[in-house]
Amino acid sequence: MASTASVSPALRDTAEGGVSLARLYGLRAMYLLLIVGLAAINLPELIGHEPTSRGVIPSMLGGIWLLAFLGLRYPLQMIPLLMFECAWKTIWLIDYGFPQWFAGRLPPTFAGDFQAILMVVLVPFVIPWGYVFRNYVKRPSDRWL
Repeated sequence: MASTASVSPALRDTAEGGVSLARLYGLRAMYLLLIVGLAAINLPELIGHEPTSRGVIPSMLGGIWLLAFLGLRYPLQMIPLLMFECAWKTIWLIDYGFPQWFAGRLPPTFAGDFQAILMVVLVPFVIPWGYVFRNYVKRPSDRWL
């Protein structure tokens, strides 16, 4: 039986956590894409807004932006952040984007919204679904009392 010292780091990651090193880099790339994208789109609005702005959506996106930095260091522990991104963007596409598109009633903001939402296409390919199943579905839940 081989010791862990003789196994390459990529194989050791696969054996221990069930997630390959390549997949970890893919997750980190997705978090970096979130950081860069939200910084370009959302940060100017957070910094230079009108005093009377409501700011609910920019604040929420700012929170996602901050948490994405943790994803660079802890890509597996921050998977719920990517799942949240996937969930809200899918809901928007199904409930708002596609109905507006098919009805031919596109608001002036549609093109920008649709472009920002399209990143959701990449997220399901990066998330290690086996890891998610083992750790969020199959694993016993935390105690209640």
